[in-house]
Amino acid sequence: MTYFIDRRANAKHKSAVNRQRFLDRYRTHIKRSVEEAVNRRSITDMERGEKVSIPARDISEPVFQHGPGGERTIVAPGNKEFVEGDRLRRPGGGGGGGAGEGSASNQGEGMDEFAFSLTREEFLDFVFDGLELPHLERKQLKDLDEVRPVRAGISRDGVPARINIVRSMREAHARRIAMRAPIRRALREAQEALDAEERKDAVLRNPTRIAELKAEIERLEKRLEAVPFIDTYDLRYNNLTNQPQPSNKAVMFCIMDVSGSMTQAHKDIAKRFFLLLYLFLERNYEKVELVFVRHHTAAKEVDEEEFFYSRETGGTIVSSALTLVDEIIADRYPAGQWNLYVAQASDGDNWDDDSTTCRDLLLKSLMPRLQYFTYVEITPHAHQALWEEYETVAARFPSRFAMRQIVEGNDIYPVFRELFRRREEA
Repeated sequence: MTYFIDRRANAKHKSAVNRQRFLDRYRTHIKRSVEEAVNRRSITDMERGEKVSIPARDISEPVFQHGPGGERTIVAPGNKEFVEGDRLRRPGGGGGGGAGEGSASNQGEGMDEFAFSLTREEFLDFVFDGLELPHLERKQLKDLDEVRPVRAGISRDGVPARINIVRSMREAHARRIAMRAPIRRALREAQEALDAEERKDAVLRNPTRIAELKAEIERLEKRLEAVPFIDTYDLRYNNLTNQPQPSNKAVMFCIMDVSGSMTQAHKDIAKRFFLLLYLFLERNYEKVELVFVRHHTAAKEVDEEEFFYSRETGGTIVSSALTLVDEIIADRYPAGQWNLYVAQASDGDNWDDDSTTCRDLLLKSLMPRLQYFTYVEITPHAHQALWEEYETVAARFPSRFAMRQIVEGNDIYPVFRELFRRREEA
């Protein structure tokens, strides 16, 4: 039996396996720290790692020890100073008069917390753990340009990275048996003839014949040794072929209200929500495009930089954004080829009867084509007309239309997780 020992060092000489076990074991503590970190962070430092503290009492482990066993007799020495029930003075002086920093106390006890740092990758893993895009489907395309290599049997030709060890060794073993069989047969016959000749009486032995048989045996043994253990003829490779795959491409439309009714605090909350969404999509999905739309009285498609940092403002007509999204879908993202998602953030304020127009746009045009629509209303006040009209849409599409309210920054992460939590398949 052959053993292969991988002695390659992990990054920074740490044990990645043991670290992963540690993270899994204390997942509850870490997720609570991660949630607190997300709530208190600004937009610019959302991606960095985090320092996590775990109470020392929670990392203690039970320890089994061998007892002394048997019967023991113990004589405890007495003392001249103390008797049972006496209270001993703390070393270093009484009353907290020591030279240490901080204030002393004659009550309480505790242990230092165990602190360690999460890397950026580990931090984001915990932030987006258990989240997914709802109702993501594989769309069938007429002209499939997405392929995936799949196993297609064994080939005699290939690159070393695809060598099939088991099949190669099997072929080598079969070849060695086939090549050695006639040589072993001839060797066995020569040895039997030599033994028969040597058993003859000394007068009847043929020295010439014995010498010839020994030479033949030596030649056959060399031929056996010359048969290679493995030959290039034996090598077999895993054959891969490109198989067309249905596409699971998706596009996320991010709609942000930048009207005058949105205060700077409201806009910061909206930006933090969309930044979480942006990081989630960029990290977990390879084929997801993002379309950024800002609107006040008019809507405009913008790039990432302008979406997060532009200071443009104005009145409020929400339907302008929904109309623009509808036009972009018709021009660039056919519903039969793309999974369509929309995330909208607003304070709920809208111009007069425009909320009714938004409802009609969603019911008649957008929702029949969308996989999922999320609406986040950022306001501490009572819901306004836009929320009420959206409730009609949510009643028609309960599994594909979600509405949540955000009052303050601490609500962003819980609302985000609720909107994009992994749902059980029906």
